[in-house]
Amino acid sequence: MKRRIFIKKSSSASLAVSLIPSLFIQQDQEYSILELMGKDDIQLYGKGINLRKEAHDAFLEMKMAAYKDGIDLKIVSSYRNFQRQEAIFERKFISYTDDGMDPLDAIDKIIEYSTIPGTSRHHWGTDIDIVDGYRKVDGDVLVPSKFEAGGPYEDFKAWMDENSETYGYHLVYTDHPKRRGFKYEPWHYSYAPLSIPMLEQFRGKNIASLLQHEEFYGAEHFTIGFLRSYIQNNILDINRDLL
Repeated sequence: MKRRIFIKKSSSASLAVSLIPSLFIQQDQEYSILELMGKDDIQLYGKGINLRKEAHDAFLEMKMAAYKDGIDLKIVSSYRNFQRQEAIFERKFISYTDDGMDPLDAIDKIIEYSTIPGTSRHHWGTDIDIVDGYRKVDGDVLVPSKFEAGGPYEDFKAWMDENSETYGYHLVYTDHPKRRGFKYEPWHYSYAPLSIPMLEQFRGKNIASLLQHEEFYGAEHFTIGFLRSYIQNNILDINRDLL
């Protein structure tokens, strides 16, 4: 298959003016702690999209613009509730510890890419993991090397770097050399007008105390020191534009 070529200043830029009103940070909405932890039902929009209304609409605008430049924005993962994140965390914890890994080492391994249940940005209906659906890729698609030069998602990454912020979507876990916490995820984008105030409200809660009362596998090993470090490094050490 021939590589698709797109114009650096793509046609999507012409839509920026019409989108500006939707990109203002929405500070007036209050979110409950159950909602922020993925324990409360929220209204989601779009088959296979599953985002809050504003994030859904902005994604469709971005998707249509990408189509014109030969990119098919395909969502691999969007909203996940607490139970779904819990299942992911427990599956990995059990697998690692069954293989003989120390529980604390297993948790450290898990949080290279996966969040502790109740702290995932995917609980909010604002965040997406996306790839180029036109590319047929074997195995796990969410591998950083596949987004690098020469990889199948090279064009996708270049297009998103050039255009995503026009639609309010920002990369969350950047490749900045001094960033700590979760490893680089070139596929994970967040709809800033909603996720910025949600994170602000979330960080105002006593997250560490709340997590100490959870009972999923592995949670018994959480100390207050570990949780405070996790909050600082994994939840808050992200793209500065999303704080």
